[in-house]
Amino acid sequence: MRSSLARRESTWGLLFLAPWLIGFVLFFAGPMLASLGASFTDLVLVRPEATHFVGLENWSRLIGDPLVRKSLLVTGNFLLIAVPISLALPLLMAVLLNSVHLVAKSLFRALFFLPVLIPGVAAAVIWQGVLNIQTGWVDLALRGVGLPGPDWLSQPQWVIPALSLISTWSVGNYMVIMLAGLQNVPSELYDAAKVDGANAFYRFFKISIPMISPVIFYNLVLATIAAFQYFLTAYVIYQNTAGPNNSALFYMMNLYKEGFVYYHMGYASALAWGLFIVGLAITIGLFASARRWVYYAGGDR
Repeated sequence: MRSSLARRESTWGLLFLAPWLIGFVLFFAGPMLASLGASFTDLVLVRPEATHFVGLENWSRLIGDPLVRKSLLVTGNFLLIAVPISLALPLLMAVLLNSVHLVAKSLFRALFFLPVLIPGVAAAVIWQGVLNIQTGWVDLALRGVGLPGPDWLSQPQWVIPALSLISTWSVGNYMVIMLAGLQNVPSELYDAAKVDGANAFYRFFKISIPMISPVIFYNLVLATIAAFQYFLTAYVIYQNTAGPNNSALFYMMNLYKEGFVYYHMGYASALAWGLFIVGLAITIGLFASARRWVYYAGGDR
């Protein structure tokens, strides 16, 4: 009787799990394995019947491709600017929303999060107008105080800073996570620090930051992955041109062009797996570094 009941429970468990397993195989594991296989072929999207096995040719081309080096440089520069912004700005917003002196917290929380609800294409078009050298309010405001406004989206040296500025549009997700972390810091820690004479600055850096370090680390990993996958805004603004002098040739932009503009799907698959390997290595590095600065209650750090 007991074994029959166990078999029945296992059967029902597998039935409930089956939709997820089918979706995982069809839409995740299957395409990943297919792209891995395609990375060793000369698959052209419009001529799949002419596909041949080429071994490591795509991978050797990837290593020596100057456009790959350029795209990694562009993506790296963007990461170095956008990721710190994606951590500092949401933290500042969360501290403001967590303040006992702020009135209408619900209103400000909604206003800070509202941009996240705007579709990425619409947000890119809005910012394209905002940063327009002739009619954009940013340049108009700069000229109003006697400062020459740069051509944000057309001068190569300003493209990455401009796109990093645009990326602040979607930091509301990180803000919500930061706010949840701050609200979970035990108030007793702040009370004890006040009794010892600690000021607000000391309490923030010696209590708040260490206590929410797991949240900061989580946002750091998410922001780093998002920076490597950055594509939509740059594509909406520059289409297939990748900006002046390829200044907006992000890794994902290069991958998209190889796969869906030139139809070199075999090489694009190698590029995709190259991105996966680089992203995985950096993520492992982040987790290794977390042991030194991330504090978990009840743990060693």
